[in-house]
Amino acid sequence: MNYKLLAASLIIGAGTLNAAGQADPLRFDPDNFTTGSLTMPDGEQVAYKAYEGLFYVRNIEDSTYQTLNIYVPEKMADINRVPILLRTYVGGYAASTAKTPSATDATGRALKEGYVVCIPGSRGSNSTITRDGKTIYTGTAPNGILDLKAAVRYLRYNDSLIPGESELIFTDGTSAGGAMSSLLGATGNAPEYEPYLKKMGAADARDDVFAAVCYCPITDLNHADMEYEWLYGCTNTGVRHLNEAQISISNELAAECPSYINSLGLKDKQGNLITADNYKEYLKGFLIESAHRALQEGCEIPDSIGLSFYIDKTGPMGGPMGGPGNGGRGMRPGNGERRPMGDGRQAPSFGPGNAPRFNKTSDYVTGIDLDKYLSYVASVTPLKTPPAFDQMGVLIPTPSPENNVFGNENGEAANFTEFSLRHRLDDPSAKLSKEMEKRVYMMNPMNFIDNEKSTVAQNWFIRHGAKDRDTSFLVPINLATKLENAGKNVNFFLPWNRPHSGDYNLDDLFSWIASTLK
Repeated sequence: MNYKLLAASLIIGAGTLNAAGQADPLRFDPDNFTTGSLTMPDGEQVAYKAYEGLFYVRNIEDSTYQTLNIYVPEKMADINRVPILLRTYVGGYAASTAKTPSATDATGRALKEGYVVCIPGSRGSNSTITRDGKTIYTGTAPNGILDLKAAVRYLRYNDSLIPGESELIFTDGTSAGGAMSSLLGATGNAPEYEPYLKKMGAADARDDVFAAVCYCPITDLNHADMEYEWLYGCTNTGVRHLNEAQISISNELAAECPSYINSLGLKDKQGNLITADNYKEYLKGFLIESAHRALQEGCEIPDSIGLSFYIDKTGPMGGPMGGPGNGGRGMRPGNGERRPMGDGRQAPSFGPGNAPRFNKTSDYVTGIDLDKYLSYVASVTPLKTPPAFDQMGVLIPTPSPENNVFGNENGEAANFTEFSLRHRLDDPSAKLSKEMEKRVYMMNPMNFIDNEKSTVAQNWFIRHGAKDRDTSFLVPINLATKLENAGKNVNFFLPWNRPHSGDYNLDDLFSWIASTLK
């Protein structure tokens, strides 16, 4: 007997009334759907039921964004417990409406696999309403993550009615959406959010999730500026072309980073303490692993970008690679991950080159000149100028997306770090308010991984491209390492030659999802 369906029928038969005898606005109606289908890249038609425009809070402030859509595949997965993929399309900390599935990202692939898909909208830095003739900005931090947590609570609250298992929610997002996914994964049931969620009229249910999928998460915002300059300062007078004022700010920020790195108390897989003194060697290990995997798949890697290789002397080309006079020889093109891209797209390549034969059993990457490699990354896409995130009022008046999301309901952007406030040209005596400190704290998943009152997801899939310069490599590496140190199941990788992007190599992602379900 399907007890879940039995429970659903009993609830429907009872009239979906709340304790006051009124219809419950958060009660899911399984009979109110339309039908649709997706044409996948391979031509397969995937049919589904669509439940759209569902409000996930009782006290709706912004009806444009505080809704979610649910899609149930006609052919459910042939497993006892069907997962739910919750995909947020947040980008740049802006608002995002509840969207429909796409055949070229994880939502379409999830439906094809027979999984339930939930796509919530959420408020962001640009969401507004009109109240008493005045424009009110509704998406200032932490409202975006509050909306997404309310969506999770909606799924749990209606577990007996919605197909799929609310105990198996996988969140997914890219960039600022990756940050939101990491927050959902790290802050489950954290008491800091409870008063806000109660005021919103969120469902009385848990908001922890089973797994978090995070592509290039733009997070740890209150430390991201110092991490960026500590890593990329080597390029300041080269490809970055900073002026004297910018170099001064960069150097000051970089000087603050070592104490933060040391404060984290991170350890590598062998249990060795990671400090500012050995951190760059730790980073090199991830980049070398990425490059070596790329070589195994035939990716062309010129020696001019800082990597050195060993080629078996008995091979057709013979001798070591990567030294002077090597003529820029590289390896054959490929995508730099374990399997071909599941969505039919190819990772960017370096272009044609002289391709010596690579022996997978004997040839390998021997090292990396990190400064040279970072200069390569900066040459592909110009780096952000310092401060990269909390930039408003320091050297330029223009606010960043992060300044906007930490602004107020009047649409006035705000600084969110003590450093930038100290260096404001118009008011260097300004200080962070207690209210701002609280908001910044609630937007950083690093604060909750060791928080005993937070239910942290057990499973994590984190990707950040090996030439993604939208934030420092330290941000995703610190997140992944801290989670591993906390005993979580973490699948982390820096995909070779991959820029800022998400939902790629879906074969790897869904293979990992299947492995967690076992």
